[in-house]
Amino acid sequence: MSTTGASADPLAALGSLPGVPEAVESVRKAVDRVYGHRIMRRRSNEITSEAALRGARGSAALSGADWALEEVRRRTDFSGDDEARMMGAALRLTAEAGQLLSIWRQSPLRVLARLHLVAAADGDERVGRPRQEGEAVEEPLIELPLPSAAEAHGRLDGLAELIIAGGSAPALVTASVVHGELLALRPFTSHNGLVARTAERVVLVGSGLDPKSVCAAEVGHAELGRAAYLAALDGYVSGTPEGMAAWIAHCGKAVELGARESMAVCEALQRGAA
Repeated sequence: MSTTGASADPLAALGSLPGVPEAVESVRKAVDRVYGHRIMRRRSNEITSEAALRGARGSAALSGADWALEEVRRRTDFSGDDEARMMGAALRLTAEAGQLLSIWRQSPLRVLARLHLVAAADGDERVGRPRQEGEAVEEPLIELPLPSAAEAHGRLDGLAELIIAGGSAPALVTASVVHGELLALRPFTSHNGLVARTAERVVLVGSGLDPKSVCAAEVGHAELGRAAYLAALDGYVSGTPEGMAAWIAHCGKAVELGARESMAVCEALQRGAA
């Protein structure tokens, strides 16, 4: 995303693209429905925990580890093959996200580095810092042209400046741009998809839209499917108003589906308590 131009608040400008205000309003209504459920008033911690598990499963699925929810719930060892390690990384990131909310607005680059460190969980010198020129990126499911390390660093700095400056953009817009920019740049040598989706969650929670983290967008992204995810990402990378709006709307739909999932959990708990 270009952060230059006539608007002093480019994120807010994206909020006025055709279809985006409607997506923002639809997301707000979906989130409000979850928070208005009677179970949320008494058992919100259980809903948060379940949303975290389902969100991790959804994020891992988009990175190639598409496991059944019950398998994720049953397993205790995620150190086996590549899929198991990917699932383990997604679970660690979901647990870590809540610890970083207070740091995000002051130092988003520090948070992103920490997320990569948690995801990779090894002592490789490339872990926990943006990639350097000549370093390969392991992100096989995203086949977009890879920006140079210099471009990635510059755009990351620009994104961080926008986040630190704040502004009037709706949470959905900011979260969508953070998510899309990290996927487009792939600033780390691995786990960029997991980091991008976790950063989206951090924005949605930290903004106050979903303070209890019960509307896991990762659930919705997985439900919408990898093909739709990549097609919407192409729109973001195009930089056109239509493409950007389509990406934001796609992310909005994912949040709505995450909210719907938690509504279903609330209903199941309510039936069990009846």
